Amino acid sequence: MSAATARIAGARVPPTVLSAIAFGWALAVGAELSGRGSALHHDALIEGKLPYALALVLFLMAWQAMLAAMMLPSSLPLVRLFSAAATAQPRPRAAMAAFLGGYALVWTAFGSLAFVADTLVHASVDRTPWLHHHEWLIAGGTLAIAGTFQFSRLKDRCLEVCRHPGAFLLRHYERGLAGGFTLGRRHGLFCLGCCWALMLLMFAAGVANLWWMAALTALMVYEKTGPGGRRAVPVAGIALLACAALVLAHPHWLPALLGGSH
Repeated sequence: MSAATARIAGARVPPTVLSAIAFGWALAVGAELSGRGSALHHDALIEGKLPYALALVLFLMAWQAMLAAMMLPSSLPLVRLFSAAATAQPRPRAAMAAFLGGYALVWTAFGSLAFVADTLVHASVDRTPWLHHHEWLIAGGTLAIAGTFQFSRLKDRCLEVCRHPGAFLLRHYERGLAGGFTLGRRHGLFCLGCCWALMLLMFAAGVANLWWMAALTALMVYEKTGPGGRRAVPVAGIALLACAALVLAHPHWLPALLGGSH
């Protein structure tokens, strides 16, 4: 067995990454138990009296915690392999930080765009009386989009890459901080490609909604790493489309589906 092979075989996930995941969940649980999670919901921030820039910053701070709690678990196989490969570099910890920074950048950009888009949705609702009285169409449409995307070719292609972290690392790994950042950013793009619609649901439910966080995290992890991950994708799609149909047919079910966040 070569030194590189032995290094990878004995690799472990860095404790700092596991701590970040635990910290993200601790914050979510704390926000739920204290009842303060709703203050960081995008609806409250957009409709509140805070300056828009400050509202966006506060949302992104909560978004980072949610990313650590939800997205890092599904990326642990690649994180472990990258950690092993980076030990041969002069600055392995800095390389790991650059890798995670590139990954976070992609999801932070998505969160920012979602927040801005939701601001436009709020403005449209305020200007359109009919839409104001049919807001549940937005939630139902979001569920329908997420369910439909489960059957898309883009979802399949990006999941295929995420399911084979070893091949991805061998193809794209480069030494140095720039190499780590580029790898993290590239991985983030594929991760975004297969999970953006599910995270859009999380955005709709709220950044501290524990039930949706737990369910979507379990789904994303299983889709990428579980032995039956391929079969879980269409099953989840059917379930989400059924929820969409339920909301569109019976809007009064919406608060129950979203855990009372709306």
